[in-house]
Amino acid sequence: YTLGQAGKPEHILRDIGIPLVKIDRGGQVTYHGPGQVVIYLLLDLPRLKIKVRELVTAIEQAVIDLLAGHGLTAERRDGAPGVYIKRQGIVAKIGALGLRIRKSRCYHGLSLNVDMDLSPFNAINPCGYAGMAVTQTRDHGITRTPEQLASALAQHLGQQLHQLENA
Repeated sequence: YTLGQAGKPEHILRDIGIPLVKIDRGGQVTYHGPGQVVIYLLLDLPRLKIKVRELVTAIEQAVIDLLAGHGLTAERRDGAPGVYIKRQGIVAKIGALGLRIRKSRCYHGLSLNVDMDLSPFNAINPCGYAGMAVTQTRDHGITRTPEQLASALAQHLGQQLHQLENA
């Protein structure tokens, strides 16, 4: 588990033996494990002429576009950075963001749940939201490996950043 700067210990519901690492990214608590794509963006925002809100939107859009290419409709949620899928009336988080902006430089990044054991999310309030459902690409019929989706997601991120830089 990683606990961001806004992290509250009460969002860790029970100890199931997974280490907790306090980290300097934004956000609350999340889980990282095998079968998850994690991409860290190291960016000089002024050099790229990108504002923080634009960056967050671009990251979310890259994930949304990746999933759309596989027939999934994903969305953002106001006040809750990340990417969500609605299925059978349940909204579940499939991609999480946790950034650190210091001296106009961006550190940390995003995670996309691909093909992993989701049960560790049951021992926390993911991103600080009690009862938040979490999902993964495999459960929505995407059979590509984490490595394949990481490569595709990196391409989508590059496209989004290129569009921002040239706007």
